[in-house]
Amino acid sequence: MSRTAAGGNISTHLNQNGLQFEDVKKNHNTEKNGPGMSVASRQHSQESFEQAPMYVAVMTYLGFGIVTLFGYFRDFLRAVDLEKCHVAQERQEQKDFVPLYQDFENFYTRNLYMRVRDNWNRPICSLPGPVFDLMERVSDDYNWTFRLTGKTIHNVINMGSYNYLGFAENNTDFLKTVADVTHQYGVGVSSTRQEIGNLSIHEELEKLVANFLGVEASMIFGMGFATNSMNIPALVGKGCLILSDELNHTSLILGARLSGATIRVFKHNNMQSLEKMLREAICSGQPRTHRPWRKILIMVEGIYSMEGSVVRLPEIIALKKKYKAYLYLDEAHSIGAVGPSGRGVTELFGVNAADVDVMMGTFTKSFGAAGGYIAGKKELVDYLRNHSHSAIYATAMSPPVTQQIIRAIKCIMGNDGSTEGIRRIRQLAKNIRYFRARLKEMGFILYGNDDSPVVPVLLYMPGKVVAFAREMLERKIGVVVVGFPATPITEARARFCLSAAHTRAMLDQVLHFMNEVGDTLCLKFSRRKYSSQPDLHE
Repeated sequence: MSRTAAGGNISTHLNQNGLQFEDVKKNHNTEKNGPGMSVASRQHSQESFEQAPMYVAVMTYLGFGIVTLFGYFRDFLRAVDLEKCHVAQERQEQKDFVPLYQDFENFYTRNLYMRVRDNWNRPICSLPGPVFDLMERVSDDYNWTFRLTGKTIHNVINMGSYNYLGFAENNTDFLKTVADVTHQYGVGVSSTRQEIGNLSIHEELEKLVANFLGVEASMIFGMGFATNSMNIPALVGKGCLILSDELNHTSLILGARLSGATIRVFKHNNMQSLEKMLREAICSGQPRTHRPWRKILIMVEGIYSMEGSVVRLPEIIALKKKYKAYLYLDEAHSIGAVGPSGRGVTELFGVNAADVDVMMGTFTKSFGAAGGYIAGKKELVDYLRNHSHSAIYATAMSPPVTQQIIRAIKCIMGNDGSTEGIRRIRQLAKNIRYFRARLKEMGFILYGNDDSPVVPVLLYMPGKVVAFAREMLERKIGVVVVGFPATPITEARARFCLSAAHTRAMLDQVLHFMNEVGDTLCLKFSRRKYSSQPDLHE
Protein backbone atom coordinates (compact mmCIF):
# COMPACT_ATOMS: atom_id res chain seq x y z
CA MET A 1 0.00 0.00 0.00
CA SER A 2 1.25 3.44 -0.88
CA ARG A 3 2.14 5.58 2.16
CA THR A 4 3.00 8.84 0.44
CA ALA A 5 1.72 11.77 2.51
CA ALA A 6 0.64 15.01 0.93
CA GLY A 7 3.59 17.36 1.20
CA GLY A 8 5.51 14.68 3.10
CA ASN A 9 3.95 15.77 6.34
CA ILE A 10 3.64 12.57 8.32
CA SER A 11 5.08 9.97 6.01
CA THR A 12 8.32 9.15 7.83
CA HIS A 13 7.53 8.44 11.43
CA LEU A 14 4.94 5.70 11.68
CA ASN A 15 5.95 2.70 9.66
CA GLN A 16 9.39 2.19 11.11
CA ASN A 17 8.48 -1.09 12.77
CA GLY A 18 5.84 -3.59 11.83
CA LEU A 19 5.24 -5.28 15.15
CA GLN A 20 2.28 -7.59 15.19
CA PHE A 21 -0.45 -7.27 17.80
CA GLU A 22 0.86 -10.28 19.72
CA ASP A 23 4.38 -8.77 19.91
CA VAL A 24 3.17 -5.49 21.39
CA LYS A 25 0.85 -7.30 23.76
CA LYS A 26 3.72 -9.49 24.91
CA ASN A 27 6.00 -6.51 25.50
CA HIS A 28 3.33 -4.49 27.24
CA ASN A 29 2.60 -7.29 29.64
CA THR A 30 5.98 -6.77 31.26
CA GLU A 31 4.39 -3.99 33.31
CA LYS A 32 2.12 -5.69 35.78
CA ASN A 33 -0.44 -4.41 38.17
CA GLY A 34 -1.40 -7.62 39.83
CA PRO A 35 -0.91 -11.32 39.17
CA GLY A 36 -0.98 -11.96 35.43
CA MET A 37 -2.66 -8.65 34.56
CA SER A 38 -1.22 -5.91 32.35
CA VAL A 39 -2.05 -2.23 32.70
CA ALA A 40 -4.18 -2.42 29.56
CA SER A 41 -6.13 -5.41 30.87
CA ARG A 42 -6.62 -3.77 34.23
CA GLN A 43 -7.87 -0.53 32.69
CA HIS A 44 -10.32 -2.34 30.43
CA SER A 45 -11.63 -4.43 33.34
CA GLN A 46 -12.29 -1.23 35.31
CA GLU A 47 -14.77 0.12 32.76
CA SER A 48 -18.47 -0.28 33.42
CA PHE A 49 -21.40 0.04 31.03
CA GLU A 50 -24.20 -1.62 32.96
CA GLN A 51 -27.48 -2.00 31.12
CA ALA A 52 -30.65 -0.73 32.77
CA PRO A 53 -33.63 -3.03 33.41
CA MET A 54 -36.00 -3.43 30.47
CA TYR A 55 -38.80 -1.47 32.13
CA VAL A 56 -36.55 1.62 32.27
CA ALA A 57 -36.06 1.58 28.49
CA VAL A 58 -39.80 1.03 27.95
CA MET A 59 -40.70 3.93 30.26
CA THR A 60 -38.12 6.15 28.57
CA TYR A 61 -39.53 5.53 25.09
CA LEU A 62 -43.04 5.98 26.47
CA GLY A 63 -42.07 9.31 28.02
CA PHE A 64 -40.64 10.61 24.75
CA GLY A 65 -43.71 9.34 22.90
CA ILE A 66 -46.12 11.20 25.19
CA VAL A 67 -44.10 14.42 24.99
CA THR A 68 -43.97 14.13 21.18
CA LEU A 69 -47.74 13.65 20.94
CA PHE A 70 -48.33 16.71 23.08
CA GLY A 71 -45.85 18.58 20.87
CA TYR A 72 -47.91 17.83 17.77
CA PHE A 73 -51.05 18.83 19.63
CA ARG A 74 -49.52 22.16 20.64
CA ASP A 75 -48.34 22.76 17.08
CA PHE A 76 -51.95 22.27 16.00
CA LEU A 77 -53.08 24.84 18.57
CA ARG A 78 -50.49 27.28 17.26
CA ALA A 79 -51.59 26.68 13.67
CA VAL A 80 -55.20 27.65 14.51
CA ASP A 81 -54.03 30.63 16.62
CA LEU A 82 -55.22 29.15 19.92
CA GLU A 83 -51.69 29.32 21.31
CA LYS A 84 -49.08 32.00 20.70
CA CYS A 85 -46.05 30.86 18.71
CA HIS A 86 -42.78 32.31 20.05
CA VAL A 87 -40.49 30.52 17.64
CA ALA A 88 -38.76 32.32 14.76
CA GLN A 89 -40.69 32.01 11.51
CA GLU A 90 -41.00 33.67 8.10
CA ARG A 91 -43.11 36.77 7.65
CA GLN A 92 -46.41 36.46 5.82
CA GLU A 93 -45.11 38.25 2.72
CA GLN A 94 -42.36 35.61 2.45
CA LYS A 95 -44.71 32.63 2.42
CA ASP A 96 -43.86 31.83 -1.21
CA PHE A 97 -40.12 31.84 -0.55
CA VAL A 98 -38.07 28.72 0.11
CA PRO A 99 -38.44 28.22 3.90
CA LEU A 100 -35.58 29.66 5.93
CA TYR A 101 -36.68 27.88 9.10
CA GLN A 102 -37.60 24.22 8.68
CA ASP A 103 -40.60 23.73 10.93
CA PHE A 104 -40.15 20.01 11.55
CA GLU A 105 -36.41 20.37 12.21
CA ASN A 106 -37.21 22.76 15.05
CA PHE A 107 -39.89 20.48 16.51
CA TYR A 108 -37.65 19.07 19.24
CA THR A 109 -36.37 22.51 20.25
CA ARG A 110 -39.81 24.07 20.17
CA ASN A 111 -41.77 21.46 22.08
CA LEU A 112 -39.29 19.49 24.18
CA TYR A 113 -36.12 21.45 24.84
CA MET A 114 -37.92 24.74 25.42
CA ARG A 115 -39.86 23.29 28.37
CA VAL A 116 -36.65 22.37 30.18
CA ARG A 117 -34.33 25.14 28.96
CA ASP A 118 -33.91 26.54 32.46
CA ASN A 119 -31.45 23.72 33.22
CA TRP A 120 -28.84 25.07 30.79
CA ASN A 121 -27.00 28.33 30.07
CA ARG A 122 -27.33 29.52 33.64
CA PRO A 123 -25.43 32.80 34.18
CA ILE A 124 -22.48 32.52 36.57
CA CYS A 125 -21.23 35.64 38.37
CA SER A 126 -18.06 34.40 40.09
CA LEU A 127 -14.92 32.37 39.56
CA PRO A 128 -15.97 28.90 38.28
CA GLY A 129 -13.86 27.06 40.85
CA PRO A 130 -15.01 24.27 43.17
CA VAL A 131 -17.87 26.57 44.18
CA PHE A 132 -19.48 29.45 42.30
CA ASP A 133 -22.32 31.97 42.45
CA LEU A 134 -25.33 31.92 40.13
CA MET A 135 -27.55 34.78 39.07
CA GLU A 136 -31.12 33.80 39.82
CA ARG A 137 -33.50 33.98 36.85
CA VAL A 138 -37.16 33.17 36.27
CA SER A 139 -39.38 32.79 33.23
CA ASP A 140 -42.90 34.12 32.80
CA ASP A 141 -43.55 32.40 29.46
CA TYR A 142 -42.48 28.78 29.99
CA ASN A 143 -38.76 29.32 29.28
CA TRP A 144 -39.10 31.24 26.01
CA THR A 145 -37.51 34.22 27.76
CA PHE A 146 -35.85 34.75 31.14
CA ARG A 147 -35.52 37.72 33.46
CA LEU A 148 -33.01 38.18 36.25
CA THR A 149 -34.44 38.70 39.73
CA GLY A 150 -31.40 40.57 41.02
CA LYS A 151 -30.69 37.85 43.57
CA THR A 152 -27.60 35.65 43.69
CA ILE A 153 -27.40 31.99 44.67
CA HIS A 154 -24.13 31.80 46.60
CA ASN A 155 -21.68 28.93 47.13
CA VAL A 156 -23.10 26.39 44.70
CA ILE A 157 -20.80 23.36 44.53
CA ASN A 158 -19.50 23.11 40.98
CA MET A 159 -19.73 19.54 39.66
CA GLY A 160 -19.84 20.44 35.98
CA SER A 161 -16.66 22.36 35.03
CA TYR A 162 -13.64 20.62 33.48
CA ASN A 163 -11.42 22.14 36.16
CA TYR A 164 -9.65 18.83 36.75
CA LEU A 165 -6.52 20.10 38.50
CA GLY A 166 -8.06 23.22 40.01
CA PHE A 167 -6.02 25.68 37.95
CA ALA A 168 -9.12 27.81 37.29
CA GLU A 169 -8.34 29.87 40.36
CA ASN A 170 -7.81 33.47 41.47
CA ASN A 171 -5.04 33.00 44.01
CA THR A 172 -2.86 36.10 43.59
CA ASP A 173 0.30 34.25 44.65
CA PHE A 174 -0.16 31.62 41.93
CA LEU A 175 -1.19 34.16 39.28
CA LYS A 176 1.62 36.68 39.79
CA THR A 177 3.48 35.62 36.63
CA VAL A 178 0.24 35.86 34.62
CA ALA A 179 -0.33 39.39 35.92
CA ASP A 180 3.25 40.36 35.04
CA VAL A 181 2.87 39.07 31.48
CA THR A 182 -0.43 40.96 31.11
CA HIS A 183 1.32 44.18 32.15
CA GLN A 184 4.15 43.50 29.70
CA TYR A 185 2.25 42.28 26.61
CA GLY A 186 -1.37 43.31 27.17
CA VAL A 187 -4.32 40.96 26.72
CA GLY A 188 -4.37 40.62 22.92
CA VAL A 189 -1.92 40.26 20.04
CA SER A 190 -4.14 41.45 17.15
CA SER A 191 -2.19 39.50 14.58
CA THR A 192 -1.47 36.00 13.37
CA ARG A 193 1.78 34.37 14.43
CA GLN A 194 3.04 34.36 10.83
CA GLU A 195 2.81 38.14 10.71
CA ILE A 196 3.71 40.06 13.88
CA GLY A 197 1.91 38.02 16.53
CA ASN A 198 4.64 35.51 17.36
CA LEU A 199 5.78 36.20 20.93
CA SER A 200 8.67 34.70 22.84
CA ILE A 201 6.25 33.18 25.35
CA HIS A 202 4.50 31.33 22.51
CA GLU A 203 7.76 29.65 21.56
CA GLU A 204 8.54 28.98 25.22
CA LEU A 205 5.18 27.26 25.65
CA GLU A 206 5.67 25.09 22.56
CA LYS A 207 9.04 23.86 23.81
CA LEU A 208 7.53 23.23 27.25
CA VAL A 209 4.61 21.21 25.83
CA ALA A 210 6.97 19.09 23.72
CA ASN A 211 9.15 18.45 26.75
CA PHE A 212 6.12 17.62 28.90
CA LEU A 213 4.78 15.11 26.37
CA GLY A 214 8.15 13.61 25.51
CA VAL A 215 7.98 14.39 21.78
CA GLU A 216 10.14 16.34 19.33
CA ALA A 217 7.98 19.40 18.77
CA SER A 218 4.57 20.96 19.36
CA MET A 219 2.43 23.80 18.08
CA ILE A 220 -0.19 25.78 20.00
CA PHE A 221 -3.51 27.21 18.84
CA GLY A 222 -5.87 29.75 20.36
CA MET A 223 -8.98 27.56 20.24
CA GLY A 224 -9.32 23.92 21.27
CA PHE A 225 -12.22 23.13 18.93
CA ALA A 226 -10.38 24.59 15.94
CA THR A 227 -7.27 22.58 16.81
CA ASN A 228 -9.16 19.52 15.59
CA SER A 229 -11.50 20.97 13.00
CA MET A 230 -8.84 23.02 11.17
CA ASN A 231 -5.83 20.70 11.40
CA ILE A 232 -7.35 17.39 10.33
CA PRO A 233 -8.07 18.79 6.81
CA ALA A 234 -4.37 19.69 6.54
CA LEU A 235 -3.32 16.10 7.30
CA VAL A 236 -5.73 14.09 5.14
CA GLY A 237 -7.78 14.72 2.03
CA LYS A 238 -9.30 13.06 -0.99
CA GLY A 239 -8.01 9.53 -1.43
CA CYS A 240 -7.42 9.11 2.31
CA LEU A 241 -9.42 7.04 4.77
CA ILE A 242 -10.39 8.09 8.29
CA LEU A 243 -11.43 5.40 10.77
CA SER A 244 -13.27 7.23 13.54
CA ASP A 245 -14.58 5.95 16.87
CA GLU A 246 -18.37 6.27 16.95
CA LEU A 247 -18.25 8.42 20.10
CA ASN A 248 -15.65 10.93 18.92
CA HIS A 249 -16.17 14.60 19.72
CA THR A 250 -17.91 16.94 17.28
CA SER A 251 -14.66 18.79 16.57
CA LEU A 252 -13.09 15.57 15.29
CA ILE A 253 -16.17 14.78 13.22
CA LEU A 254 -16.23 18.27 11.70
CA GLY A 255 -12.53 18.14 10.89
CA ALA A 256 -12.98 14.77 9.21
CA ARG A 257 -15.89 16.02 7.11
CA LEU A 258 -14.05 19.17 6.08
CA SER A 259 -11.05 17.15 4.95
CA GLY A 260 -12.86 15.47 2.06
CA ALA A 261 -11.46 12.09 3.10
CA THR A 262 -13.62 8.98 3.20
CA ILE A 263 -14.93 8.38 6.72
CA ARG A 264 -15.81 5.03 8.25
CA VAL A 265 -16.96 4.64 11.83
CA PHE A 266 -16.00 1.73 14.06
CA LYS A 267 -17.75 0.65 17.25
CA HIS A 268 -16.66 2.39 20.43
CA ASN A 269 -13.40 0.93 21.79
CA ASN A 270 -14.07 -2.26 19.82
CA MET A 271 -10.82 -3.66 18.49
CA GLN A 272 -12.54 -6.36 16.43
CA SER A 273 -14.57 -3.72 14.62
CA LEU A 274 -11.48 -1.57 14.01
CA GLU A 275 -9.35 -4.45 12.77
CA LYS A 276 -12.10 -5.62 10.42
CA MET A 277 -12.24 -2.15 8.84
CA LEU A 278 -8.47 -1.94 8.58
CA ARG A 279 -8.31 -5.33 6.90
CA GLU A 280 -11.05 -4.41 4.44
CA ALA A 281 -9.34 -1.10 3.66
CA ILE A 282 -6.05 -2.84 2.89
CA CYS A 283 -7.64 -5.61 0.83
CA SER A 284 -10.21 -3.58 -1.13
CA GLY A 285 -8.59 -0.17 -1.42
CA GLN A 286 -10.62 2.81 -2.59
CA PRO A 287 -14.17 2.37 -3.90
CA ARG A 288 -14.55 1.70 -7.64
CA THR A 289 -10.84 2.13 -8.50
CA HIS A 290 -9.51 -0.24 -5.77
CA ARG A 291 -6.35 1.82 -5.65
CA PRO A 292 -4.52 1.79 -2.30
CA TRP A 293 -5.53 4.51 0.15
CA ARG A 294 -3.04 7.37 0.27
CA LYS A 295 -3.26 7.34 4.06
CA ILE A 296 -5.33 5.59 6.69
CA LEU A 297 -5.84 7.67 9.83
CA ILE A 298 -7.30 6.22 13.03
CA MET A 299 -8.95 8.93 15.17
CA VAL A 300 -9.64 8.31 18.87
CA GLU A 301 -9.91 10.21 22.14
CA GLY A 302 -7.99 9.59 25.35
CA ILE A 303 -11.06 9.94 27.55
CA TYR A 304 -14.49 10.17 25.95
CA SER A 305 -16.31 13.15 27.40
CA MET A 306 -19.82 11.68 27.48
CA GLU A 307 -18.98 8.09 28.45
CA GLY A 308 -16.00 8.57 30.77
CA SER A 309 -14.32 5.62 29.04
CA VAL A 310 -10.58 5.40 28.36
CA VAL A 311 -9.17 4.50 24.94
CA ARG A 312 -7.63 1.04 24.56
CA LEU A 313 -4.40 2.63 23.43
CA PRO A 314 -1.90 -0.29 23.45
CA GLU A 315 -4.20 -2.42 21.29
CA ILE A 316 -4.87 0.44 18.87
CA ILE A 317 -1.14 1.12 18.55
CA ALA A 318 -0.58 -2.57 17.83
CA LEU A 319 -3.22 -2.50 15.10
CA LYS A 320 -1.95 0.68 13.48
CA LYS A 321 1.56 -0.81 13.33
CA LYS A 322 0.26 -4.08 11.96
CA TYR A 323 -1.68 -2.41 9.15
CA LYS A 324 0.68 0.57 8.61
CA ALA A 325 -1.88 3.23 9.54
CA TYR A 326 -1.53 6.56 11.32
CA LEU A 327 -2.93 7.39 14.77
CA TYR A 328 -4.52 10.71 15.80
CA LEU A 329 -5.06 10.90 19.58
CA ASP A 330 -7.26 13.62 21.11
CA GLU A 331 -6.26 14.06 24.76
CA ALA A 332 -8.57 16.97 25.57
CA HIS A 333 -9.93 15.30 28.73
CA SER A 334 -7.01 13.04 29.59
CA ILE A 335 -3.93 15.27 29.49
CA GLY A 336 -3.15 16.41 33.02
CA ALA A 337 -5.97 14.32 34.47
CA VAL A 338 -4.62 10.76 34.20
CA GLY A 339 -1.22 9.17 34.54
CA PRO A 340 1.08 9.24 37.60
CA SER A 341 2.49 12.63 36.57
CA GLY A 342 -0.46 13.89 34.49
CA ARG A 343 0.95 13.10 31.07
CA GLY A 344 -2.23 11.48 29.81
CA VAL A 345 -3.13 8.05 28.50
CA THR A 346 0.31 7.35 27.01
CA GLU A 347 1.72 7.50 30.53
CA LEU A 348 -1.28 5.68 32.00
CA PHE A 349 -0.63 2.68 29.74
CA GLY A 350 3.14 3.04 29.70
CA VAL A 351 3.36 3.31 25.90
CA ASN A 352 5.95 5.26 23.94
CA ALA A 353 4.65 8.70 22.92
CA ALA A 354 6.49 8.30 19.60
CA ASP A 355 4.02 5.53 18.70
CA VAL A 356 1.26 8.16 18.47
CA ASP A 357 1.69 10.07 15.23
CA VAL A 358 -0.48 13.09 16.06
CA MET A 359 -0.95 14.02 19.71
CA MET A 360 -3.66 16.59 20.21
CA GLY A 361 -4.87 18.15 23.44
CA THR A 362 -6.53 21.25 24.84
CA PHE A 363 -5.57 23.71 27.55
CA THR A 364 -9.19 24.42 28.49
CA LYS A 365 -9.56 21.68 31.08
CA SER A 366 -6.68 20.53 33.26
CA PHE A 367 -4.76 23.77 32.69
CA GLY A 368 -7.56 26.25 33.41
CA ALA A 369 -6.92 28.27 30.25
CA ALA A 370 -7.90 28.17 26.56
CA GLY A 371 -6.58 26.81 23.28
CA GLY A 372 -5.03 23.55 22.14
CA TYR A 373 -1.89 21.91 20.80
CA ILE A 374 -0.67 19.45 18.19
CA ALA A 375 2.51 17.53 19.05
CA GLY A 376 4.65 14.84 17.48
CA LYS A 377 7.56 14.65 15.06
CA LYS A 378 9.25 17.90 14.03
CA GLU A 379 8.34 17.21 10.38
CA LEU A 380 4.66 17.08 11.34
CA VAL A 381 4.74 20.38 13.22
CA ASP A 382 6.73 22.14 10.50
CA TYR A 383 4.23 20.96 7.90
CA LEU A 384 1.26 22.24 9.92
CA ARG A 385 2.85 25.66 10.40
CA ASN A 386 2.55 26.17 6.65
CA HIS A 387 -0.65 24.28 5.86
CA SER A 388 -2.97 24.58 8.88
CA HIS A 389 -5.75 27.14 8.57
CA SER A 390 -5.55 27.73 12.33
CA ALA A 391 -1.85 28.48 12.07
CA ILE A 392 -2.09 30.78 9.08
CA TYR A 393 -5.30 32.73 9.61
CA ALA A 394 -6.14 32.65 13.33
CA THR A 395 -5.07 35.31 15.80
CA ALA A 396 -2.23 34.25 18.07
CA MET A 397 -2.97 33.02 21.57
CA SER A 398 -3.57 35.75 24.17
CA PRO A 399 -0.42 36.47 26.26
CA PRO A 400 -2.03 36.03 29.71
CA VAL A 401 -3.60 32.76 28.55
CA THR A 402 -0.21 31.61 27.27
CA GLN A 403 1.44 32.41 30.59
CA GLN A 404 -1.33 30.67 32.53
CA ILE A 405 -0.61 27.46 30.59
CA ILE A 406 3.13 27.84 31.17
CA ARG A 407 2.47 28.31 34.87
CA ALA A 408 0.24 25.24 35.06
CA ILE A 409 2.61 22.93 33.15
CA LYS A 410 5.61 24.04 35.18
CA CYS A 411 3.61 23.40 38.33
CA ILE A 412 2.67 19.89 37.14
CA MET A 413 6.28 19.11 36.16
CA GLY A 414 7.64 20.54 39.41
CA ASN A 415 9.72 23.13 37.54
CA ASP A 416 8.39 25.85 39.84
CA GLY A 417 10.26 24.29 42.76
CA SER A 418 7.13 22.98 44.47
CA THR A 419 5.24 19.69 44.77
CA GLU A 420 1.86 21.38 44.27
CA GLY A 421 1.36 19.90 40.83
CA ILE A 422 1.87 16.27 41.83
CA ARG A 423 -0.25 16.87 44.93
CA ARG A 424 -3.14 18.01 42.74
CA ILE A 425 -2.78 15.01 40.42
CA ARG A 426 -2.89 12.61 43.37
CA GLN A 427 -5.79 14.46 44.97
CA LEU A 428 -7.79 14.25 41.76
CA ALA A 429 -7.17 10.49 41.58
CA LYS A 430 -8.33 10.07 45.18
CA ASN A 431 -11.46 12.14 44.56
CA ILE A 432 -12.33 10.13 41.44
CA ARG A 433 -12.00 6.77 43.19
CA TYR A 434 -13.92 7.89 46.26
CA PHE A 435 -16.78 9.53 44.38
CA ARG A 436 -17.28 6.67 41.93
CA ALA A 437 -17.12 4.01 44.65
CA ARG A 438 -19.70 5.76 46.83
CA LEU A 439 -22.14 6.29 43.94
CA LYS A 440 -21.90 2.61 42.98
CA GLU A 441 -22.60 1.58 46.56
CA MET A 442 -25.73 3.76 46.54
CA GLY A 443 -27.07 1.91 43.51
CA PHE A 444 -26.60 4.40 40.68
CA ILE A 445 -25.58 3.19 37.22
CA LEU A 446 -22.29 4.80 36.19
CA TYR A 447 -20.50 4.69 32.86
CA GLY A 448 -16.80 4.81 32.18
CA ASN A 449 -13.44 3.97 33.68
CA ASP A 450 -12.59 4.07 37.36
CA ASP A 451 -9.68 6.43 36.59
CA SER A 452 -11.77 8.88 34.56
CA PRO A 453 -12.59 12.31 36.03
CA VAL A 454 -15.75 12.30 33.88
CA VAL A 455 -18.49 10.47 35.83
CA PRO A 456 -21.75 9.91 33.88
CA VAL A 457 -24.70 8.95 36.10
CA LEU A 458 -27.51 7.43 34.03
CA LEU A 459 -30.96 8.99 34.53
CA TYR A 460 -32.69 7.66 31.37
CA MET A 461 -36.18 9.20 31.51
CA PRO A 462 -36.63 12.77 30.22
CA GLY A 463 -38.79 13.87 33.13
CA LYS A 464 -36.28 12.61 35.67
CA VAL A 465 -33.41 14.38 33.94
CA VAL A 466 -35.14 17.71 34.38
CA ALA A 467 -36.28 16.99 37.92
CA PHE A 468 -32.79 15.86 38.94
CA ALA A 469 -31.11 19.07 37.78
CA ARG A 470 -33.70 21.27 39.48
CA GLU A 471 -33.66 19.30 42.73
CA MET A 472 -29.87 19.39 42.93
CA LEU A 473 -29.77 23.15 42.30
CA GLU A 474 -32.27 23.67 45.11
CA ARG A 475 -29.68 21.97 47.32
CA LYS A 476 -26.91 24.22 45.92
CA ILE A 477 -25.30 21.56 43.76
CA GLY A 478 -24.57 22.63 40.19
CA VAL A 479 -24.74 19.68 37.78
CA VAL A 480 -24.73 19.21 34.01
CA VAL A 481 -27.49 17.04 32.56
CA VAL A 482 -27.35 15.73 29.01
CA GLY A 483 -30.00 14.08 26.86
CA PHE A 484 -31.02 13.30 23.32
CA PRO A 485 -29.72 14.19 20.71
CA ALA A 486 -26.35 14.58 22.50
CA THR A 487 -26.78 11.03 23.85
CA PRO A 488 -28.77 8.01 22.65
CA ILE A 489 -32.46 8.52 23.31
CA THR A 490 -32.52 5.95 26.13
CA GLU A 491 -29.29 7.05 27.83
CA ALA A 492 -29.85 10.55 29.22
CA ARG A 493 -27.50 11.28 32.06
CA ALA A 494 -25.95 13.70 34.52
CA ARG A 495 -22.25 14.26 33.87
CA PHE A 496 -20.13 14.99 36.92
CA CYS A 497 -16.58 16.30 36.52
CA LEU A 498 -14.27 15.81 39.46
CA SER A 499 -11.59 18.32 40.44
CA ALA A 500 -8.54 18.31 42.66
CA ALA A 501 -10.02 21.46 44.20
CA HIS A 502 -13.00 19.53 45.59
CA THR A 503 -12.55 18.81 49.27
CA ARG A 504 -13.77 15.60 50.91
CA ALA A 505 -16.45 17.66 52.71
CA MET A 506 -17.74 18.99 49.37
CA LEU A 507 -17.90 15.51 47.87
CA ASP A 508 -19.66 14.13 50.96
CA GLN A 509 -22.23 16.92 50.71
CA VAL A 510 -22.83 16.14 47.04
CA LEU A 511 -23.09 12.41 47.77
CA HIS A 512 -25.54 13.03 50.62
CA PHE A 513 -27.88 14.97 48.34
CA MET A 514 -27.35 12.49 45.50
CA ASN A 515 -28.53 9.73 47.81
CA GLU A 516 -31.51 11.82 48.88
CA VAL A 517 -32.56 12.86 45.37
CA GLY A 518 -31.88 9.38 44.03
CA ASP A 519 -34.37 7.93 46.51
CA THR A 520 -36.92 10.67 45.87
CA LEU A 521 -36.83 10.32 42.08
CA CYS A 522 -36.17 6.53 42.04
CA LEU A 523 -32.89 6.84 40.12
CA LYS A 524 -31.02 3.87 41.62
CA PHE A 525 -31.38 1.41 38.76
CA SER A 526 -28.27 -0.72 39.31
CA ARG A 527 -28.78 -4.42 39.97
CA ARG A 528 -25.16 -4.97 40.97
CA LYS A 529 -24.03 -5.12 44.56
CA TYR A 530 -20.88 -3.26 45.56
CA SER A 531 -19.27 -3.83 48.94
CA SER A 532 -18.02 -0.90 50.97
CA GLN A 533 -14.31 -0.16 50.52
CA PRO A 534 -13.05 1.38 53.78
CA ASP A 535 -9.70 2.45 52.30
CA LEU A 536 -11.54 4.79 49.93
CA HIS A 537 -13.69 6.26 52.66
CA GLU A 538 -10.99 7.21 55.10
